[in-house]
Amino acid sequence: MQEFVVAPRPDDPRLTRTVAGIDHEGRRVETAVVMERPLTLFLNGREIVTMMTIGDHPDYLAVGYLLNQNMLGPTDRIVAVDYDDEIETVVVRTDHETDFEDKLRKKTLTSGCAQGTVFGDLMEKFDEVRLDPNAVLRTSWLYALTRKINTVPSLYLAAGAIHGCVLCEEDRPLVYMEDVGRHNAIDKIAGYMYRHHISPAGKIFYTTGRLTSEMVIKTVQMGIPILISRSGFTAWGVDLARQAGLTLIGRAKGKRFVAVAGSERIVFDGDIRSVDDEHPRLARKASVEEDAA
Repeated sequence: MQEFVVAPRPDDPRLTRTVAGIDHEGRRVETAVVMERPLTLFLNGREIVTMMTIGDHPDYLAVGYLLNQNMLGPTDRIVAVDYDDEIETVVVRTDHETDFEDKLRKKTLTSGCAQGTVFGDLMEKFDEVRLDPNAVLRTSWLYALTRKINTVPSLYLAAGAIHGCVLCEEDRPLVYMEDVGRHNAIDKIAGYMYRHHISPAGKIFYTTGRLTSEMVIKTVQMGIPILISRSGFTAWGVDLARQAGLTLIGRAKGKRFVAVAGSERIVFDGDIRSVDDEHPRLARKASVEEDAA
């Protein structure tokens, strides 16, 4: 299987623009900034949410959002995904009204708010997932993945202020999505997997962002047994990973990493003497971005 079936597109003129400013010495400079635009999602005839996104892959983002929010179930069949760039709207159509629409209508009528219903559905699905206990992560794969992901041209390296998520298999990064929110990036990958019938078996998930409860929940719901980040953890993210049997690895920079859940899947076959430390430029840039995230 080839690497980077979907790669970042830092040269796409729709995703960044240049703005003028001054630097720390008062000199005039121009710098690239990522675009941010609204996208309103409809499920059949019901408006679900308006998301702020960079605007690429709206179909994958829409489908992945609905899947990861448990608004689409195993019996729901998508018959069309229609995107209108002019009115910044994407409509996901199924062959029948979904259970979520019915539950949302009832919840909204009784309380005016559906958030409790959504969260309850998320946790119910989370508790039902069983991750592959035989999945393996070789440290040689981990070191190869971080090197390839951190050096490929990306919006993150070109402009910052963005998160990246990567679907991987062994030492190969396959699908690399970026967006202003880490949740959008992971939803794009979920949508891509669904629309291209990609199994989570043998897959590894990498993110540039923090390992929060949301990232853990979505990774588990997607059925992926291993989650890696160059950033740190939240306490609830760690607790949920341990509950679900997810391998959770953070602070993966150069030859260093910390595993706080699922360490039994790790095979130490990499020679750390042959692994370079992270490039200082990337380390400084990442440190600033992570502190501000």
